[in-house]
Amino acid sequence: MDKNFIIGLVLIMLMLIGYQILVPKPVEPTPVAQVKQDTSRASVSSSIVSDSTQLPSQSSDSAVAQMAPQELVIETKDTKVVFTSKGGVMKEVMLKKYKTYDQKPLYLIAENHNSFRINFPTPTGDVKLTDLFFTTDAQSQALGEKDSVIVTYKVNLKNNQTVEQTYVVRGSGYVIDYGIKSNGLGLGDKSVQLDWNNDLLQLENDMKKNREVVTINYYTDDLQSLATSPTSVEEAKTADPVKWFTIKHKYFLAGLIADKHPFGNVTLRADVNPADSTIVKTMHVSAGIPMSAIQKGEANYQFFLGPNDYHLVDKVKAENFDQNVYLGYAFLKPINKFFLVPLFNFLEKFVTNYGLLIVLLVLFVKTLLTPLTYKSYISMAKMKLLAPELEQIRSQNPDDMAKQQQDQMKLYQQVGVSPLSGCIPVLATMPILFSLFFLFPNLIELRQQSFLWASDLSTYDSFIKLPFIIPFGVGNHISLFTVLMTASSIGYAYYNNQITPTQPGPVNMKVLGYIMPLMFMFVLNSFPAGLTFYYFVSNVVTIAQQLLIKRFVNEDKIRNILEENRKKNANGEKKQTKFQKYLEKSLQAAEEAKKKQADLEKRSKKK
Repeated sequence: MDKNFIIGLVLIMLMLIGYQILVPKPVEPTPVAQVKQDTSRASVSSSIVSDSTQLPSQSSDSAVAQMAPQELVIETKDTKVVFTSKGGVMKEVMLKKYKTYDQKPLYLIAENHNSFRINFPTPTGDVKLTDLFFTTDAQSQALGEKDSVIVTYKVNLKNNQTVEQTYVVRGSGYVIDYGIKSNGLGLGDKSVQLDWNNDLLQLENDMKKNREVVTINYYTDDLQSLATSPTSVEEAKTADPVKWFTIKHKYFLAGLIADKHPFGNVTLRADVNPADSTIVKTMHVSAGIPMSAIQKGEANYQFFLGPNDYHLVDKVKAENFDQNVYLGYAFLKPINKFFLVPLFNFLEKFVTNYGLLIVLLVLFVKTLLTPLTYKSYISMAKMKLLAPELEQIRSQNPDDMAKQQQDQMKLYQQVGVSPLSGCIPVLATMPILFSLFFLFPNLIELRQQSFLWASDLSTYDSFIKLPFIIPFGVGNHISLFTVLMTASSIGYAYYNNQITPTQPGPVNMKVLGYIMPLMFMFVLNSFPAGLTFYYFVSNVVTIAQQLLIKRFVNEDKIRNILEENRKKNANGEKKQTKFQKYLEKSLQAAEEAKKKQADLEKRSKKK
């Protein structure tokens, strides 16, 4: 190897080593993300300058670009609440004890699906508080069941004006206190505008049913609700002071309650996209908060973010807040409120399987109504014994319906039987059946409770999936509980028809007894499995009751009673009831009117 080449190579290596030792290393530039994080931390830890240049500096693009929202997480026994420094609002609220229909975490307020916008009036114009960055001294933490924490967010505006938003989160429950105050003077005649937009994510399995029931409730002097429609946009506006409003899922509520100062100029809207398979509806609520209340520190409110459970909403300190749980029409609500709901919750203490609980509920209700069932059976037994005589009356006047009814009434008077005596006991049980019809679809206790083949008693049991959709509310499935309910109803109708004589009239009631259950099968196929299971068990127990009563009823004894009544009435010992007198007069008047009509027709023919 050339000597000069070796010397040159050594010199080059020495020069490189010397460069590395003698020349200082350049400072590595800090990553952009790290700059943002450090800047943000500095902005939170230090007080924001409260001079006339504060608002523009925070609102400028350069300052906002350097700030990142800081999250604050408060976990309680029931919820996980995430606050953000941007706007000082709640970013997420997750209910820890509940899951969605597909077993995912259940959020009532979800990131990217909820927004609070607060337009705050100042002497120099409105400020969007939710675009500003607030500071707080609170720290993320997990609360004990009896603990609570106060989270205060503060921001400085122009002219030494400050705004504070305060939240009180408790270790258990679903109520979060909220207050907003400002030290600004004047502008007491204005209102702070709160706009709440909330996407209702799909929490239950049936999207169509969800869209039919989700709404916005609002309370002025009475409860009002935004009209529900699965396909069209609905909107309402009220100038009356609103004491509270709730964005209502099928089984959950996200609402805001006023303390002393109700909301003004409230506008509500529900947007729906039928093609969207994720969002049920998007709810919008715009409400005014009096500026005078904010300046006095009296603008105090409460968020309710939790299940629409009657026992929870009934304890909320707001006028008629329990009406968020729909318990039926006014005349049915007391039955649910004071009888069925307490009974249901009493049985919950002893039975954890809700299918068995429903069976016990049926047995209790049916036992309570046994006297009425007994009277109804006795009445049907009397009618069965009179069937031959009633058939003879019909054969004597086959074409004269009025004459048939008149002769039947005479027979009923003779033997002391009222044709309504069998209907009245049945009608007396109807309010309870109708009350259950409204209660079960709104009973959150049944949500995601499984029994036999039904995975969720609060919705339909999809025993058979169909590759097509059947109209009239049937859907793309067959509910086995609904089929069993229909079969038991037809069986009950068949049993009744064997002991009930055919009544004259334009409609054959026996045939109608078979048609009605088939019609209800279409209607109830998409109703909660808990409801159809209840009706199935109720039909079975009713048939069993009547078979049991039959064993203790002596038809010969009933026949003797009818004959004794016939003898007494023949001797004029028993007086007619007012109803019997009214019915007899009505039939006589109908007969006379018929004769007059016949005479007029004869005269007109002669002319």
